[in-house]
Amino acid sequence: MSMEITNNYSDYGKGYTNTAKEGNVTISTVELKTSTGGTKTEQIKTGYSNVNDYSKYLQGKYSYMNSGTTSMQGVPTTVSVSGAFLKKCMNDPEKAKYLEENLAALPDCASYAVSHAQGTLTSLSYEIDANGNITVISSGTNDPDGKIARENAERRAKEKKAAEEKAVERRKEKKAEEEKAAERRAERKERMDKLTEGTFTASATGTDVKSVIQNIVAVVSGTSSPTGGSFDIKV
Repeated sequence: MSMEITNNYSDYGKGYTNTAKEGNVTISTVELKTSTGGTKTEQIKTGYSNVNDYSKYLQGKYSYMNSGTTSMQGVPTTVSVSGAFLKKCMNDPEKAKYLEENLAALPDCASYAVSHAQGTLTSLSYEIDANGNITVISSGTNDPDGKIARENAERRAKEKKAAEEKAVERRKEKKAEEEKAAERRAERKERMDKLTEGTFTASATGTDVKSVIQNIVAVVSGTSSPTGGSFDIKV
């Protein structure tokens, strides 16, 4: 399963109590909203001259930002912040406050996602684009221990076995039908042989009817054609 949630950067009130300087960097004490609905006092820094230095500062506080895959609540997690948005935040206390507020809330958000997921989470992804829009993508499974997968595999195996047994049965039936057909053909041949048993057909050709008849008799009786005149026929 997967889920994608998008949140848009909107107007943030400044809410700064005081500021201080650290070289060119401005340290502001602000009230950040928490994931539980409350607030906490936090110092944020802005005024960096380049994104690399600003990123190092943020990663010192939020080690999971732009650091590849990490782990939150035992779930592989990635947190990606667009370099374009970092550039906007590094000199804008209002945007910087928004960014840090959300970065700080991520561990609690991950905990909430894990405890309320309908199944087991297998990955989490947080992406903040160039405009400060936040996209959250979660993936997981409803079968963490593989029980459903095993049951499905067993069901497919049973279905396959049943299909194979049915195919074997069909082959047996076909063979039995072929054997019966062969038996019926043999019975028909035997009946025909009995019907024609003791019958014969003989023929002879000649110019003298007496000799022709004698030849036919000789063929039927299995003797040679007679040479004498003991056979008499009247026409």
